[in-house]
Amino acid sequence: MSGPTELGETPPRVVLYSKPGCHLCDDARAVVEAVCEELGETYDEIDITTSEELMRSYGEEIPVTFVDGRQHDFWRVDPARLRAALTGR
Repeated sequence: MSGPTELGETPPRVVLYSKPGCHLCDDARAVVEAVCEELGETYDEIDITTSEELMRSYGEEIPVTFVDGRQHDFWRVDPARLRAALTGR
């Protein structure tokens, strides 16, 4: 997982919205980490409990993943589908 991006650094292509204590989020994180590591990509994880707006938007769907700024999956992350989104296959 990457931290905040440095000035001029390309932001991670994958963003995982999650919250503490969520077992589906733990499962999703493992998939995202594995696929991103395999493909040399980075990801950011955002805790939705830090924002009322994020809680309203994603509270019922977490974990939610975005790829290249577009919502990709929610509840479960399929490794083959994530890999295809990142490789264009």
